[in-house]
Amino acid sequence: MTDSLHIVCPHCHTTNRVRSDDLVNAPDCGSCHQPLFTAHSLALDESNFERHISRSQIPVLVDFWAPWCGPCRQMAPAFEQAAKQLEPRFRLAKVNTEEAQALGARFNIRSIPTLALFSNGKELARQAGAMGAADIVRWAQAQQPQR
Repeated sequence: MTDSLHIVCPHCHTTNRVRSDDLVNAPDCGSCHQPLFTAHSLALDESNFERHISRSQIPVLVDFWAPWCGPCRQMAPAFEQAAKQLEPRFRLAKVNTEEAQALGARFNIRSIPTLALFSNGKELARQAGAMGAADIVRWAQAQQPQR
């Protein structure tokens, strides 16, 4: 018997049940029929953050950033490259701390960029400072919870 995972759609934010071994087969959302994985990060805000963090049963790697931050802008392409390498085992998301100030405050974000890895609604690890794609991938994989 294959176990299934809950995956939140990056388009319509509906929670989908996907068999673990089907993750690599480019599954679509049962509601909006868009791909559940796009090899790109997902922009989260206060209205959809909690759904993705608490309902997705894959780890969610969040980049807390701001548009005025030079290191954040410098790291953005590396974060997108990491998304291509880490999906579907991880969901990569970005939170603009200028627009979602309550999330920045809730998670006590003091410097940006800051990466935070969440699993089952809980923060597992955090790393401040800009990183290259290979370092992001290595860091995320090293922190990945064992299932």
